[in-house]
Amino acid sequence: MAISTALWSFALVVGLLTLTPGLDTALILRTSALGRRRRAWGVVLGIQTGTLLWGALTSLGVTALFTASHLAYTTLRWVGAAYLLWMGARMLRDTFRGLPSTATDDSALLPGADSFADGWRQGALTNLLNPKMGAFYVAVLPQFIPAGTSHFTMGLLLAAVHILIGLMWSAVLVAFARVLHARLRTPRARRLLDRLTGTVIAAFGFRLAFGD
Repeated sequence: MAISTALWSFALVVGLLTLTPGLDTALILRTSALGRRRRAWGVVLGIQTGTLLWGALTSLGVTALFTASHLAYTTLRWVGAAYLLWMGARMLRDTFRGLPSTATDDSALLPGADSFADGWRQGALTNLLNPKMGAFYVAVLPQFIPAGTSHFTMGLLLAAVHILIGLMWSAVLVAFARVLHARLRTPRARRLLDRLTGTVIAAFGFRLAFGD
């Protein structure tokens, strides 16, 4: 398989994966829709940082050892599920209590809430605590590394393709969320958005914990 063919084929696979609505989409849309663009881009780049690390670890063969260990995989799965359930429950709790969440407030209500660093941390943790991301890379990435090429270099190149597609799709989501922002100026609308997003995040956590 030629390098160019491998790159285009991998781009098709991860492109379809990126376009499929999921946890990343919910986080980016929700953060952007509240008008916190710096935090939204922090989430985006945090997610892509996680993608780069998964690609690098897979290229080095580290994640193969990780997925081969049932204990390591199960531990990370439960930690990731606990994190998502905590994040979703916290978001839901604050909306029902009528309090702004320190992790999800609008910047107009809480100065400093529009923090790039906080968004980056949230995005990176969400990605890195998802063992299915590592399992996907272990299963898929080696298939697109042509014989005779450096596994590490080619693996990073493939991960870069995934990141580029992710950044382009994220830019579309952020732009789309700007349209929603005008409709989310009332506290009631913001609470509804938080309840919807919190439910989605908690559902992903539940699925990660108890799914196959």
